[in-house]
Amino acid sequence: MIILIKALQVILALSVLVLIHELGHFFFAKIFGIRVDKFYLFFDAGGFSLLKWKPKNSDTEYGIGWLPLGGYCKISGMVDESLDTDFIKKEPQPWEFRSKPAWQRFLVIGGGVLFNFIFAICIYSGMLANWGESYLSNEGNSIYVNELSHEMGFRNGDMILRFDDYVPEDFGMLQADLARRTARKATVLRGNDTLDIYIDHSMLGKVLNTPGMFDLARPFIVSEVIGTSPNAGSGLMGGDRIISIAGVSSEFVQDARPVLISHKGETVSAIILRGKDTLEMNVRVDTTGALGVMLQAPDIKTKEYSFISAVPAGFTKTFATIGGYVKDLKLVFTPSTEAYKSVGSFIAMGQIFPSSWNWYVFLNLLALLSVMLGVMNLLPIPALDGGHLILILYEMISGKKPSDKFVYATQMIGMILIFGLMFLAFGNDIARLFR
Repeated sequence: MIILIKALQVILALSVLVLIHELGHFFFAKIFGIRVDKFYLFFDAGGFSLLKWKPKNSDTEYGIGWLPLGGYCKISGMVDESLDTDFIKKEPQPWEFRSKPAWQRFLVIGGGVLFNFIFAICIYSGMLANWGESYLSNEGNSIYVNELSHEMGFRNGDMILRFDDYVPEDFGMLQADLARRTARKATVLRGNDTLDIYIDHSMLGKVLNTPGMFDLARPFIVSEVIGTSPNAGSGLMGGDRIISIAGVSSEFVQDARPVLISHKGETVSAIILRGKDTLEMNVRVDTTGALGVMLQAPDIKTKEYSFISAVPAGFTKTFATIGGYVKDLKLVFTPSTEAYKSVGSFIAMGQIFPSSWNWYVFLNLLALLSVMLGVMNLLPIPALDGGHLILILYEMISGKKPSDKFVYATQMIGMILIFGLMFLAFGNDIARLFR
C-alpha cells in the first residue's frame, strides 16, 4: 500500500508539473498565432489514447495518453522530441513556429520554464500565507554525527558556527550548505573551544549520498512524565536531565536509545541532573525500550506572513531554491565530487514522498520539483528547452538562422545525451536498492 501511495504521488506531481510546463509553451504559441497540433497529458505512445477530443473550429487535438510519464505540446513547424520532420520538405506556412520572428520563438520555448517558476512562486506564496515558515535554528543547537561526519572530523555536541565565511541559519540545511558551498573549512564550537575542521573535497560525493550527517543532538531532558508511564511516581520530574542510564553515559537522546533497548522490561539505575543537584534513582524501561516520558522539544522558529507579505517572500524562496539547485547541478557536472552518483530517476523521486498523504509535504515537494524541472530544461543540451534557446540566441545575435536539418541533427544528439542521463539515473537507483 505504501508503494502505491508513493507511486500515485509521483504520477500526480509529474502530471501537474508537465501540464504546467507544456501550458507555458501552449500559451505563448497561441498568443503569436502558432498552430498547436496536439496538447496531451501523458503520452499516446503508438497512437493509443485514453481520451481525445478536438473542439469545433480548433486546430488542436487535446487528449490523455495511456503512458503516465508526463505529457507534451506538439507545435506546428518545430523540430521537437517527436522527431517528426515531414514539414521540413514543405514550404514554411505563416502559422508555423519556424515562420515566426526569433523573439516570439524565444518566448514560446522559454514559456515552459517561465510557467514552472511562476507555479513554484504561487505554491510557496500560498504555503507561507497559510502555514508560515518554520525551521530549526542552527543557533544554539548541536550536531549528532554519523560515521561519515565523524570521519571528516566532526564530533557529537559540536555547534557549527560557519562554513568558510557563511553563517548557516537553518539547522536542517547544514549538510546541503556544506556540499553546495563546497566549503573548505567548518568552524565549530566544541565545549569552550573554537576549532576549524578542514574539508576534504574528495569526500563531497559521499556527503551528497549519505543522508543524516548532522542529526540534532538532543539532550535527554524530561518535559513531562505521562500518567500511564511505567515511571509515573518514580520521582522523575519535568526539567530533569538524564545523563547516565545503567552506568552508560547518555549525554544525548541518541546515546540513550541503544542502552534502553538492551534493557527492555527491566529496572535500571539512572543519574539525573535536577537544577544544581545530581540524583540517582531507579527507572523502569517498558517492553518497547522507552521510559514513557515526553522529551523537551527543540525550539522551532516560525515566521508568519500575511497574504500580501507572502508574495514577495514566495519570490525570494523560489529564487533561493533555484540558486541552490543550480549549485547542486554544478556539483553533478564536477566529476571529482562524484556527485553524479546522487542522480536519481522516478524510483528516487518516489522515496522522497511520504508514505501517507500530507498536503504540506506534497505542496513543498511540488514546488521544489517545479523549480528542478525548470532549471533542468534550461540546460544548454539539444532537445531540452535550453538547447533551443541557445540556437535562437545565436540567430538573434548573428542574424543567421540555423537550418531545420541542423536543428534536427542537434535534436538527435540531445536525445542521445538525455537517454544517457536516464540510464545513469536508473543505474544509480538500482545500485542504491542493492546496497
